[in-house]
Amino acid sequence: MEYVYRTEITEVGPEVEEFLDTAGIMITFEDGAPPELAEISILHKHTDRREEPPVAGDTVVIGDREFRITAVGGIAWKNMLELGHAVFKFNGASEAELPGEICVEEQRAGVVKEIIGPGVPLEIRAAD
Repeated sequence: MEYVYRTEITEVGPEVEEFLDTAGIMITFEDGAPPELAEISILHKHTDRREEPPVAGDTVVIGDREFRITAVGGIAWKNMLELGHAVFKFNGASEAELPGEICVEEQRAGVVKEIIGPGVPLEIRAAD
């Protein structure tokens, strides 16, 4: 199994659940994000990453749950490498609406909320 990105969640901002409920999105930033961004984000500290971006068919793994990537926006990977920032959109879209999005298969917000928390691994794995 090839890892595209490996990290561990260090903190979940108080507004993360609301963004999942209302927009179906999960925002990430590397530890050290400004407080106004940390409030809406999952903070993390990456342990491993590659330069090549993920592609549709790769998998986002949060804890023990897997979500297939369906589209990757044009600047999403640049943002992830530079800031640990991504907008994971659980909509199953075949094209990202915005350049910073990583679209993954559609999922109920409750499923995602149940598995996120400090110490939980978050990975992107290349398709076999």
